[in-house]
Amino acid sequence: MAPITRVYTDKAPKPLPQFSQAVKYNGMVYCSGNIGLDPATFKMVDGGIKEQTRQALRNLSAVLAEAGSSFNNVVKVNIFITTMDNFSTMNEAFDEFFTQDIKPVSTWKTSTVHKEY
Repeated sequence: MAPITRVYTDKAPKPLPQFSQAVKYNGMVYCSGNIGLDPATFKMVDGGIKEQTRQALRNLSAVLAEAGSSFNNVVKVNIFITTMDNFSTMNEAFDEFFTQDIKPVSTWKTSTVHKEY
């Protein structure tokens, strides 16, 4: 059985102790969710959904880079959003980062994606 390697970088928000930013297993990288937190301040960035999406994807990019990967290798994306009113604006920011092949994407409306802790 292939070993599981936990991935951590200080270029993305530090996870709670019981979580990891990602794990590598058998040649694949499995990433935890990301939101628009500034890793230096651990606060949500200003600028609304577009800038929060950009920051979440910058965080994800840093985690992927630490794992030796990039957006070019992503095979599936799950997006959780609190209101579909922000869907188009979120997609504009998303398209700035995912510029290569079109990925399978699922977008889910949820009541919350972040709880203060």
